Amino acid sequence: MSSLSLSMPSIAIKQSPVAFGVFLAIFSNVLFAVLYGYGKWLTVLSGTQIFLWRMVMMWLCLTVFLMVSGRLAQVKQELSTIKGVDSWLYFVAPTPILASQLWLFMWAPVHGQSVQVAMGYFLFPLAMVLAGCWLFGEKLSALQKMAVLLAAMGVSSEIWRTGSVSWATLWVCGTYPIYYVMRRKVAVSALAGLFFDVSIIAPVCLAYLSMTDIGTVGTSGILLAKVFGLGVISVLAILSNVEASRLLPVSLFGMLGYLEPVLLFGLSVTLLGGVFDVQMFTSYGLIWLAVVCLIVQGIWHKKSVDNTL
Repeated sequence: MSSLSLSMPSIAIKQSPVAFGVFLAIFSNVLFAVLYGYGKWLTVLSGTQIFLWRMVMMWLCLTVFLMVSGRLAQVKQELSTIKGVDSWLYFVAPTPILASQLWLFMWAPVHGQSVQVAMGYFLFPLAMVLAGCWLFGEKLSALQKMAVLLAAMGVSSEIWRTGSVSWATLWVCGTYPIYYVMRRKVAVSALAGLFFDVSIIAPVCLAYLSMTDIGTVGTSGILLAKVFGLGVISVLAILSNVEASRLLPVSLFGMLGYLEPVLLFGLSVTLLGGVFDVQMFTSYGLIWLAVVCLIVQGIWHKKSVDNTL
């Protein structure tokens, strides 16, 4: 029975890699949404404490997975190919950005910033489009230009309505592109890069916990099981997402990625108590229209690629 169950994923991949990739992409986005609302089960901990425990447990679960799957040696081999000061600078410098993003992801739902962070994830693809245009000379299509214009109008409308834009929104869409652009300079897989990042972040988190409130979780079996679940779900989500990116065409994988901010926003205005009133429909509606433009652009691009094959 066990050998049959272990062989099922490989059989699914061989029979229909795209279908299995779609399943993994959706599965990973659902798990990311579960993580976003995880603070509801850890009400005795602050958002920062949840982040600290997530990093420690995530490193533990990821290390165990790599060892059991035999991929730890491959990750070490990839990291050993990084040569030179410039390459290491491009590789190490973005780690604090990822740490801050992972902290914000766990802190925001507990501190009333869930809607703002979800909106940052809606704007992130548009920020990547602009980064590609500015840094790599990529040309914008008519739909991409329309998306950028709509997003700019949406942000301007929100500034007019509130007098500002949330720092959480700006941090998500403003610094994540820096992380991805810098990592693009180094030819290392996403899994190897993530393991490196977590291996740097987790010891710092563990040291901080040991000096402050490690006993809060360490003395409670239920809490310990819950924070261990943070690590398990985090690793499952990331591994599923990485595998989906390998199995799917880039355009299809990118379009499925929009499911995450949709789920985050839905959780924010329902379970997490985020505030969303009618006056926000104008600004947020323009941003959502911008996202629709990018989705349509992705569909057209995929069709044009398919027709040339």
